[in-house]
Amino acid sequence: MPLTIIDRYILGKFLGTYFLATLLLLLVISMFDITEKLDAFLTAPLSETLFDYFASFLPYFANQLSPLFVFISVIFFTTKIADNSEIIAMLSSGITFRRLLRPYMIGAAIIASMTFVLSNYIIPPTNVDRIAYTNKYVRNKAVEYGTNIQLMVRPGEVAYFGRFDNTIKQGFRFSLDKFDGKVLTSRLTASSVEYDSTKMYHWKLRDYMIRDFDGMNERIKRGTEIDSIIPIEPKDFLIAVNDQEMLTTPQLKEYIRKQKMRGVANIKKFEIEKEKRLAETAAAFILTLIGMSLSSKKVKGGMGINIGIGLALSFSYILFSSITSSFAISGYTSPAVAMQIPNAVYLVIGIFLYRRASKF
Repeated sequence: MPLTIIDRYILGKFLGTYFLATLLLLLVISMFDITEKLDAFLTAPLSETLFDYFASFLPYFANQLSPLFVFISVIFFTTKIADNSEIIAMLSSGITFRRLLRPYMIGAAIIASMTFVLSNYIIPPTNVDRIAYTNKYVRNKAVEYGTNIQLMVRPGEVAYFGRFDNTIKQGFRFSLDKFDGKVLTSRLTASSVEYDSTKMYHWKLRDYMIRDFDGMNERIKRGTEIDSIIPIEPKDFLIAVNDQEMLTTPQLKEYIRKQKMRGVANIKKFEIEKEKRLAETAAAFILTLIGMSLSSKKVKGGMGINIGIGLALSFSYILFSSITSSFAISGYTSPAVAMQIPNAVYLVIGIFLYRRASKF
């Protein structure tokens, strides 16, 4: 069905208000951020601040707060046209409340599509420069050291580092055990190992010894230095707080698969990040439904009351999402369930408000 004049009118109001609200709120957020990080901005070169930090910071926060912007936009422009009796005129002309929802859902679909593409594919690569900038000039949250690291590099092979220093890409007291079932068949030990970041999975072992076991027989080989391909990288076992934000969704899925195979335990944040990106896409539709149902009727107090309610609901949605994500980290529920709980709760609220609004 082609878009009618009313569809285009509402859709234009929706998207126009959304982009304007996003721009204005980003300006406010930027001012607070500049005040907070003023010392870093004065220290760093201007080109790095503009192109490495703000070129990623602004899209990142716009996408993170997209549910808030959607809700505020719907509440704002719908309250305005309701106060002007435009919605009453539309309904009086024979348009049903359900039909009136159509341009809202089209607008939500456009925003949801943008959010999906940005969060899954475009923003993660730009976060690499932003996080590197903050680690360099603001506060270094990168994990550069690790001790007593053990992980499975592939089925039947377990690697161990007594200590690893990522600043020099070197590990110490290294061992690599190979098993056939539960039987140890080979053990490689080295006093130190060095990762060559220019080549995939390329490690240089120094003062090494290889022991091969065949029943009661043992073969030993020693050497000063040897190159070896071991399918692990420092990022596989040195995990920083924001690492999940730098991976696209296909990379996240592959990383999670590999880490589960290796027996790495601290990957909940990566699983939550993957599910969060999907949940935020659905949130555009749910919050649009709530906003439209809530503000489509005239109320005493006008726009201020509706905007106040809208802000309370949208912030409560963001807060609720943060709380449920902690459930997944604590192991009370799976990341998929945790990130969809707010959507399920607010969908029920949306359906209730929609049915209530459509009766008048």
